[in-house]
Amino acid sequence: MSSSTHSPSKIKKSLKQDRYEQPDFYGIDDLLTEEHKLIRSSIREFVKREISPYIEDWAQNAHFPYEIVKKFGDIGAFGPTIPQQYGGGGLDYISYGILMQENERGDSGMRSTASVQGSLVMYPIYKFGSEEQRKKYLPKLASGEWLGCFGLTEPDHGSNPSGMVTNFKDAGDHYVLNGAKMWISNSPKADVAVVWAKNEAGRIHGLIVERGMAGFSTPETHGKWSLRASTTGELVFDNVKVPKENLLPGKNGLGAPMMCLDSARYGIAWGALGAAMDCYDSAQRYAKERIQFGKPIGSFQLVQKKLAEMLTEITKAQLLNWRLGVLMNEGKATTVQISMAKRNSIQIALEIAREARQIHGGMGITGEYPMMRHMMNLESVLTYEGTHDIHLLILGNHITGIPAFS
Repeated sequence: MSSSTHSPSKIKKSLKQDRYEQPDFYGIDDLLTEEHKLIRSSIREFVKREISPYIEDWAQNAHFPYEIVKKFGDIGAFGPTIPQQYGGGGLDYISYGILMQENERGDSGMRSTASVQGSLVMYPIYKFGSEEQRKKYLPKLASGEWLGCFGLTEPDHGSNPSGMVTNFKDAGDHYVLNGAKMWISNSPKADVAVVWAKNEAGRIHGLIVERGMAGFSTPETHGKWSLRASTTGELVFDNVKVPKENLLPGKNGLGAPMMCLDSARYGIAWGALGAAMDCYDSAQRYAKERIQFGKPIGSFQLVQKKLAEMLTEITKAQLLNWRLGVLMNEGKATTVQISMAKRNSIQIALEIAREARQIHGGMGITGEYPMMRHMMNLESVLTYEGTHDIHLLILGNHITGIPAFS
């Protein structure tokens, strides 16, 4: 799975054409500004040119195309809501959602690369960092010169991040960091890691750890059946000396990384919908072209039922995400609302991927069509940044006022 195993020259370009057209049954476009549409057109063309022709081979070969990082930076996919003075796009949250939707329409692993960089690395440095930290790190992350990762999940603490054991101690002019993080997107190639660890009083803080610090390593995770075109690994800290100026001063406690996850989950809600729309687009086109019993399979009632239900769920999710984007822009969106949207988009995307695969018959399991790749990717998206069941319980707690977990 090492990205060095398959150089870009050895990855063939698929011959199939990306003919994607976005479904818009309720005229969502009328709710978008001209700037939103221009951003969408730009990232859609980027995906069709830089991702779609190669993605099946990247996924088949478990190859992370590191060169995509700089290309994402060039197109403005990293930190689009970060102010322009730090290299970001200065865009609104609907623009961010559109970028993630189009990106994940191409592939969930590609969207993960971008959303981790923007929401989980650049966001906390901007939101909780010092001015010196913002100026040092954000422009290089925005441009794609540096790749970042986010260290919260541990081998024994996934849904319960407050139980983390990674810790740091004051050693005079620096901190000494020990522990390990697991299932970390981007980590094997990351130049910078935003790491959450407990101080000697047990309080959670964020620290910026840089590639090259003695005792810091990033072993790669192999054997994934999901997100095969992105790179995943661990973060291992063995008495790592972290300069005191690398502590994020703006906020501490578990609420800090949770704020980052809210931003990322918002992007996932839009992104997973992009995967759903890609599967629907392929299925409705195939249903009109595939002939059985002397006529297109789209003429049969059960196929039409599948397509009608797909379009209905996509339309509902589009409206949900758009409204959530408005609330994000107004600073009114809550964690619970974001949980609902993230959970809904992934659920309908998985269902649509499976139904679309059935419409394609045996061809649906091949790399000629995107459904199996999306389906495998979405199984990870279902779990990371809050599992499907945890988001349900977040909603349940809100409804009843009774927490089902500590």
